[in-house]
Amino acid sequence: MRFWSLTILLAIAAGTLAAEVPGGISFEHQDWMLACDNTRTCRAAGYQADQGDRLPVSVLLTRKAGAGTRVDAQLMLGQYDGDADLPRHLRLRIDGTDLGALPLDGGSATLSASQTSALLAALRRDSDIVAVGDNGKRWTLSDQGASAILLKMDEFQGRLGTPGALVRKGDRSESRVLPPVPMPTVVLAPLPPTKSGDIALAKSPALRTALQAASGADDCDALSPEPSPMLGDERQALRVTRLNQDKLLVSTLCWRAAYNEGFGYWVIHDRAPYEPTLVTTLGTDDEDGRTIRSALKDRGLGDCWSTASWGWNGDAFVKTSEASNGLCRLVAAGGAWEMPTIVTNVKPQRGTLSERLRRAR
Repeated sequence: MRFWSLTILLAIAAGTLAAEVPGGISFEHQDWMLACDNTRTCRAAGYQADQGDRLPVSVLLTRKAGAGTRVDAQLMLGQYDGDADLPRHLRLRIDGTDLGALPLDGGSATLSASQTSALLAALRRDSDIVAVGDNGKRWTLSDQGASAILLKMDEFQGRLGTPGALVRKGDRSESRVLPPVPMPTVVLAPLPPTKSGDIALAKSPALRTALQAASGADDCDALSPEPSPMLGDERQALRVTRLNQDKLLVSTLCWRAAYNEGFGYWVIHDRAPYEPTLVTTLGTDDEDGRTIRSALKDRGLGDCWSTASWGWNGDAFVKTSEASNGLCRLVAAGGAWEMPTIVTNVKPQRGTLSERLRRAR
């Protein structure tokens, strides 16, 4: 399960203006994957071929937006089952040419500028790219799909036809390259105390009916009048948290699958007709009601995950992060890399609600 947003409204400050910012993209092709975030930083990850018995390996290429920016490259040897079989020393070879040592640190290495340049050139053609260990093992990086991924990166950053393009170079001025976008700031609003009536509302049949009407038939099994095969006959309880003077957050376990489960979160008015607004049914936990998080395995082995978060800005929940850990190739438990499509600078607003109201008088 992957979930990628192409646009997002992010709050500049709590309870004030929400501004539309450029969205990120994700793209997969053969043995490579691309994720570019809303600041226009792009990350491309390549892996071993997805067939045969090749040892797991991955390379991450990172490039910030703007003219003249360099590409940074990191390599990670497969360590899903532990690092007992990792070599002490490692060398990079491309088409039989030794390009020098890769300084290992716990199974990972940062490529030098010259090694990165040689790697980028090799990825534009059919090449034999191998990391060779002093223990006799060889980790072969696939170049299948790399050209399409690098072309997509150039396109997203506005580099096509410029001297700095990775694939389709030209004499178009570097001044036409898209600049970086500042990371948006989301200020989290403090929450007021929950009232006794809020707790009682969790048992309201009318509220449950309103949530069911506002949600799609397949969004939340717990709200269906029919028993759920995964959740059983027992009705899932609602949890209510006060967000401000007239809005509440309601949540409940919505669904279970083989290795994931998801909670639904809705913002409602604190009295009928409630008018629920769905935030997500992919939630996995929340922090005192003002930060909702989602962390879901893309498969049971847990070598690839999809994550997201939403923050309460005093008026609405806005998405504050979205990321993947790359392709499912058994490189590392929990995923090899962090590949975001949405990044923000999240800050808590200081002071309680009553203190802020006093200062505003």
